[in-house]
Amino acid sequence: QLRLAESGGGLVQFGGSLSLSCVASGFTLDHFAIAWFRQAPGEEREGVSCISSSTSDTNYADSVKGRFTVSRDNAKNTVYLQMNSLKPEDTAVYYCAADWGHYCSGYAISEYDYWGQGTQVTVSP
Repeated sequence: QLRLAESGGGLVQFGGSLSLSCVASGFTLDHFAIAWFRQAPGEEREGVSCISSSTSDTNYADSVKGRFTVSRDNAKNTVYLQMNSLKPEDTAVYYCAADWGHYCSGYAISEYDYWGQGTQVTVSP
């Protein structure tokens, strides 16, 4: 069974940090660009960050630049999202998604082949 599984979410205070992980099972991530999305209640899912298969290309939404860092370890079949200086507006369910192909091609939801079930991140004021 092909799946992605996120972990690492939780409750943190304003200014705190969390590290999310996304582990693939049933397939290898080597040939996939991986993106992180988030969805707050009542809002559309939005792209947060993306990393290419070789790690040579990363990009970030303006709202998280300088605070979030995406990385990956293909040997562990895992992608990470380090989130620092968290704000209440970062509160959302965070999802990872895999797009076949080596490069990040944007955040169109329909482009992504596999999705995780999401992990809740809550930042208190």
